[in-house]
Amino acid sequence: MSESESEPDPYDYPRHWEADVVLSDGGTVHLRPITPDDAERLRAFHGRLSERTRYLRYFGPYPRIPDRDLKRFTTVDHQHRVALVALLGDEILAVGRFDRLSGTGKAALIKSPVTAQSPDGEVAEVAFVVEDPHQGRGLGSILLEHLTAAGREVGVRRFVAEVLAENRQMVRVFREAGYAVSRAFDEGVLHLEFAIDPTTESLAVAHSREQAAEARSVHNLLHPRSVAVIGASTDHAKVGHAVLSNLLVADFAGPVYPVNAEHRSVRGVRAYPTVLDIPDDVDLAVVAVPAAKVGEVMDACLAKGVKALVVVSSGFAETGTEGATRQRELVTEARAHGMRVVGPNALGVVNMDAAVRLNASLAPTLPGRGRTGFFCQSGALGSAILATAAERGLGLSTFVSAGNRADVSGNDLLQYWETDPATDVVLLYLESFGNPRKFGRLARRLGRSKPIIAVKSGRHAVRPGLAATSVAVDEASVQALFEQAGVIRVESLAQLFDTALLFAHQPLPAGPRVAIVGNSSALGMLAADSALAQGLELACEPIDVGPSAAPEVFAEAIREAVCRDDVDALVAVFAPPVAVPGTSYARALREAVSEGCGARKPVVSTFLAVEGVPAELAVPGPDGAPGPGSLPSYPSPERAVLALSRAVRYAQWRSAPQGHFSRPEDIDPARARALVDEWVTAEEVPLTDEQVLDLLGCYGIRIVPYRVVSDVDTAIEAATEIGYPVALKSASARLRHRGDLVGVRLDLPGRYAVRSAYADLREVSANAEVYVQAMAPKGASCVIGLQDDPSFGTLVSFGLSGVVSDLLGDRAYRAVPLTDVDADSLVRAPKAAPLLMGYRGDVPADLDALAGIVLRVAALAEDLPEVRSLALEPVLASAAGAFVTSARACLGPPPSRPDSGPRRLR
Repeated sequence: MSESESEPDPYDYPRHWEADVVLSDGGTVHLRPITPDDAERLRAFHGRLSERTRYLRYFGPYPRIPDRDLKRFTTVDHQHRVALVALLGDEILAVGRFDRLSGTGKAALIKSPVTAQSPDGEVAEVAFVVEDPHQGRGLGSILLEHLTAAGREVGVRRFVAEVLAENRQMVRVFREAGYAVSRAFDEGVLHLEFAIDPTTESLAVAHSREQAAEARSVHNLLHPRSVAVIGASTDHAKVGHAVLSNLLVADFAGPVYPVNAEHRSVRGVRAYPTVLDIPDDVDLAVVAVPAAKVGEVMDACLAKGVKALVVVSSGFAETGTEGATRQRELVTEARAHGMRVVGPNALGVVNMDAAVRLNASLAPTLPGRGRTGFFCQSGALGSAILATAAERGLGLSTFVSAGNRADVSGNDLLQYWETDPATDVVLLYLESFGNPRKFGRLARRLGRSKPIIAVKSGRHAVRPGLAATSVAVDEASVQALFEQAGVIRVESLAQLFDTALLFAHQPLPAGPRVAIVGNSSALGMLAADSALAQGLELACEPIDVGPSAAPEVFAEAIREAVCRDDVDALVAVFAPPVAVPGTSYARALREAVSEGCGARKPVVSTFLAVEGVPAELAVPGPDGAPGPGSLPSYPSPERAVLALSRAVRYAQWRSAPQGHFSRPEDIDPARARALVDEWVTAEEVPLTDEQVLDLLGCYGIRIVPYRVVSDVDTAIEAATEIGYPVALKSASARLRHRGDLVGVRLDLPGRYAVRSAYADLREVSANAEVYVQAMAPKGASCVIGLQDDPSFGTLVSFGLSGVVSDLLGDRAYRAVPLTDVDADSLVRAPKAAPLLMGYRGDVPADLDALAGIVLRVAALAEDLPEVRSLALEPVLASAAGAFVTSARACLGPPPSRPDSGPRRLR
C-alpha cells in the first residue's frame, strides 16, 4: 500500500459535524471541520488577529504562520487531530482544535496523576482562538461544545489545556462550561483538565445559552431599526405594495426604504434601485419579488449586511423539487452570512410594541396591543387570524407567520417569548413539527410560567411547502408531547380564541369549584351540565335572579357568589330582558367582578350572545384595547365552560410538582451498553429470551422465574425446581397473549396437572415447546412498553392488557426522559386505570411499584437508543407489587436525535 493510500483523507470528515449555529448576539455562523483548502483563509484569519490575541494563543509573537505550520494546521485526520472553523461567508472567524496525547507527551504536558493514568489516546489537548472583533459573541463556548461532541465520538474522554493566567476570557470559557475543571498553576501558565462526558450542569449551561442566543436572534427580527421592502410596487395588486403600505400605516418607528428599480418613489417615499444603494444600514429586508429573482436579491442583501429577511414570495418548496432546492440555497446562504430568515411564502411579522410599531406583513387589519404572542405556520390563515383577533378583542404583543418555515420556526419563538416581558400568553397554530423533541423541551419549560395554547392541524397530511422541513409524528406522540409539556391543545381556531380570551384577560383559577349566576334557569342548567361534563365541581346550585331582576340585583348576586370561599371561578349567564337595555347589566357585571374577590378569580360569561369582549365588559388597556380584567363573552354556556375547564386543568398542571429526573441506583448501564454493542446489527432484529433477561437484569427489571422446555418430563422437572404452583404458557406469542388465555394454563398445583396442561397446549399450538413459570400473585394485567419515533424520540407507554384496551387504544404515553412525577402520572393516565385503584371495593394495586418499573424502562431507553421497541407484557399489578411475567425487545441502529448533541440550527 502506498503512503498516500495509507494516510486518511483530510477532506473526508464526518458530515454531521457541520452545523449552523446562533451566537449570543443573535447572528449566525457556519461551523465545519477544517480542510487543506482553508489554508489561505487561515493565513488571512491569522493576519487579522491582534498581537495580543496571537500572544495569548501561541505564548509568543508568532506574527505569521510558516508554510510548514499552515499545512499541519489545515491537514488533519479528523480522528487523532480534529479542527473546526467558524465561517461568516468565506472568512474564518474562529478556529478550535484538539490533538490526542500519548505516553510521554501527555505526561510532559500535564502534571496530573489522573491524566498520567488515563488509557492511551483518551486524552487530548484542546485550544481555540477567536478573531478580535468577534470575541464576546460566544464563539469559544460554541467551539468547545462541538469539539467535546466530536471528541466523545472518536473515543476521547478528557480534555487538557494550557492557558496563560492572564487570558481570563479563555479561562472563563472553560470554567463556565459546566464541567468539573481541575486547575494547576506553573510559572504563569494554568493547566486545565476535565472529563468531557456531558453533565447535568453542562447540559443546563448549553440550554441556557441556546435560549439566550435564539431569543436574541428573534428579538433582532422583531425590533429592527430600519426596514427595506425589496419589490415595493406602485401596483396596488402586488404584495410589495401591500407590505409597504402596511408598514407606513402602522407608523413604523424607524426609516422605511422601498426598493424599486423603475420608480424614484413608491407611495411618496423615495425608492432605491437596489438595497446596496440605500445610504444607511438595513436591519430587516422584506422580500417581495418573484422566486426566480430572490437569489439575486439575496446577494445584494449579503453584501449590504442585512441582519434578517422576511420572504413573502411564493414559488419555493411548496411548488416541488426545484423550489425546494431554491429554498435550501436561500437559507444556507443566509445563515452562512449571519442572517435569519422568516418564510419563504410567509405572511410576515408584526410587533405591536408602541416603541416599534412594526407591521412587516400582508395583513391590513391588526388587533390592538396586548400581551399575547402568536405563531402561525399558515400565511393564508394568518390574515384571517389577525382579523378575528381584532374582532374578538384579543390584543397581541407579537405575531409571526413563518410560511414554509425554512429557518425561523415555532421553537425559536418559544425561546423568545420565554424571556419577553411583553408576552404573558403564547398561541400556536401548527401544521407540523420541524424538531418535536426540542419543542417538547422548550414548551415544558415555558409552560411553567406562561400558558401555551395550540391548535395542531395536519394530522393526516402536510402541505408540500412544509414537507421538506417537517417530520412525521403520529397522533399518539403529539398528544403525549402536549400533555407532558402542559400545552393546552384545542381542536379549532374558534376554540383557540375562546381559550386565549380567558387566559389573556382573567386570572388562573385556584381550583375546579364553579358557581353559576344568571337570569335564566335554562341557561344556568346548560352551564351546570357542561361544567360537570368537563370534570368541574359545582360549588352550589345555579343561582337564578330571575328575568325581571334589576342590574343592581344581578350585580349583588355576582358579588356574593364570587366572594364565597368555596368558589374558584364563576360563570355568568345572561339573557337580556325585552324591555331593558342589556348594557346596564353588562356594566353592573363588570363593576361587580373588577373589585375585591372578583379580581382574583376568573369569570366567564354568556352575555348578549356576543363573541369576544364587548365594550361594556372591557377594561381598556394602554391603547384603548381590552386589557387585563376584561370579561370574555361566549355565544353559548358550553363554550364558556369549555374554555374555563382548560384553564382549570392548566392551573392544576402548573401547580403540580415538577418532579425530578431520577435514575435507579441498582443499575449497570456499562454492562448493558457492552451487551447491546455486541448484539446490535445493521437491521432491526428481535432479541432472544436469554438476551432480554440479561438486558433487563442490567436495569433491575426481574422477570418471574421460568424455564423453556420441549417435552412433558422436562416440564415436570422444571416445575418441581421452580416450585408449585406454576403456569404453563405456549411458546406462540399469538396464543400466549390472547385475552381468553387459550395459550395459558394457570395455578397448576402438581405434576399431574402439569402433564395434563402440557398435553392441552401441545394440541392447541401444535408445538412441543412451552414455558414453565412460577405463579405470580394474582393482579391486574398491564403492559409497559417502549416505542421509538425516529423524529420525536422514545415514548414509554402504559395500559391495561386486553382486547378492549387494545381496541379502544387506551394507552398513555410519556416522552423520555421521565421525571418521577411523569412515571407516577403515566400509570394513572389510562381510562381503565381506576381498575388499579380499588374500583368497586377491590384492593388497590401497588402503583408505586408500577411507576418504579416505568422509571427503569425509561432509564434503559435513555441509555440505549438501539432498543427500538420493548414490551413488558403482562405485568401483574397487585397489592403485593408489580411482577413482570414476559418481555420481548428488538434492537436496531439508533435513530437520529435532532435535539441531542451540541447546539445547532435545524
